[in-house]
Amino acid sequence: MIDRVALFRDDGPLARALGSAVGRAVAVPPVLLVLAGLLPLLAVVVIGGSDVSHPAAAAVLAWTVLTVGASSGRRGAEKIRWAQPPLVRATEYAALIWIAALEGPDAFPAAFALLAALTFRHYDLNYRLVHLGTTPAPWVSALAGGWDGRVVAGFVLLAAGALPAGFFIAAAVLGVAFVSEAAAAWLIHGRDPVALGPGDEDEEDEA
Repeated sequence: MIDRVALFRDDGPLARALGSAVGRAVAVPPVLLVLAGLLPLLAVVVIGGSDVSHPAAAAVLAWTVLTVGASSGRRGAEKIRWAQPPLVRATEYAALIWIAALEGPDAFPAAFALLAALTFRHYDLNYRLVHLGTTPAPWVSALAGGWDGRVVAGFVLLAAGALPAGFFIAAAVLGVAFVSEAAAAWLIHGRDPVALGPGDEDEEDEA
């Protein structure tokens, strides 16, 4: 049985390691751990904007990765587990946009391109499971790196002076990988109504 919340969180190796090492030892609901990483990030973005120094930004992003990553190690109450994926997604997108802002206006188109590729992945994670009952190939998920890997890589590119080119290259590589692997999966398996789970038909209609 696939854990849909865990799948949709799109955690990478670093987040999963933090979840195993820290999350299970911290008796805090996972949603609160995610918020503990997201809210300070948003506060610094709003207050400091693009004027934050790289060392300060590194500290903020490290805290964000630590707390949100630790949340992967706790299941949490079933009634609010659904909130984890959108909060994790908001954390990643906010972090990447802020990293682009720290570089300057020229990096925003590159950040938009990267977010477009990631949006396709997150859409694919949901609808491939709904309609085919499968998930992306392991090599695609390894290449994607998880939200945590992408945030860390984004800051490394910033610190190395490799933006916006780095974001454009990442967008191109990930976009081609995501779309080609997803297209191959749909061509091979086709749309399988049997894979639909309870309530998924309603979810698709609402979407």
